[in-house]
Amino acid sequence: MSTALLEVRSLEVVFDGFRAVADLDLTVDEGEVRFLIGPNGAGKTTLVDVVTGRTRPASGSVRFGGRELVGMAEHEIVHLGIGRTFQTATVFEQLTVVDNIDLAANFRRPLRSLLRRRRGVDERVRVALDAVGLAPLADEPAAVLSHGQRQWLEIAMLLVQEPKLLLLDEPVAGMTKEERTRTGELVQAIARQRTVVVVEHDMDFLRRFAQRVTVLHEGTVLCEGTVAEVQADERVQEVYLGRGGGTRHGPEAAAVGPGA
Repeated sequence: MSTALLEVRSLEVVFDGFRAVADLDLTVDEGEVRFLIGPNGAGKTTLVDVVTGRTRPASGSVRFGGRELVGMAEHEIVHLGIGRTFQTATVFEQLTVVDNIDLAANFRRPLRSLLRRRRGVDERVRVALDAVGLAPLADEPAAVLSHGQRQWLEIAMLLVQEPKLLLLDEPVAGMTKEERTRTGELVQAIARQRTVVVVEHDMDFLRRFAQRVTVLHEGTVLCEGTVAEVQADERVQEVYLGRGGGTRHGPEAAAVGPGA
């Protein structure tokens, strides 16, 4: 029997009178890979911001493992076991790949201890390096990494913190075809031990690697299901194509570029 890890209920987010999220309900089970799609302004990134404590909702509940997250600070949510990436990878370019991961691995340690010279490489760091395929570049500065490699480095920086839930915001945006394939395989490998939520616009990536899809529209859930079920849903087709809008599959129109 599936166990709910993330439960969002009656969530509402308002920005200057505009309801970015409206009465949104979402349940993500432990061990699941969930894809979130939707047109620009659907509320995808806003939802992730609420879950991670970057945005305070006007009302509603967000529970993680049974604990209420609304009102918690970002660092408290990180310590509970939630990690996220951003559309633009956040890494320290002047540090080596291994030092970036080592810094992330020791985020719970006092600052003064982080300034001491590192003796050897922590086993958790080695495991994270191997998981994302960056071990050969361990001693290179992060500044020399390609766009895709920076995304993998940011994922490694999360993995080393051993989160229970990973929120990946458009992880394959700007990647080559080969990098997208490697990223999809990485997501599948991560999902063997952790729950993953992916915000994505790339429909080919979604068709290849999604298990369950949630479609957001105007800040609420429009429908959920497999890729095939979502593509066949008349409401999704109307949202993306308009009434009588042609023969393309509805969700393919979600590949319109980044946005919330």
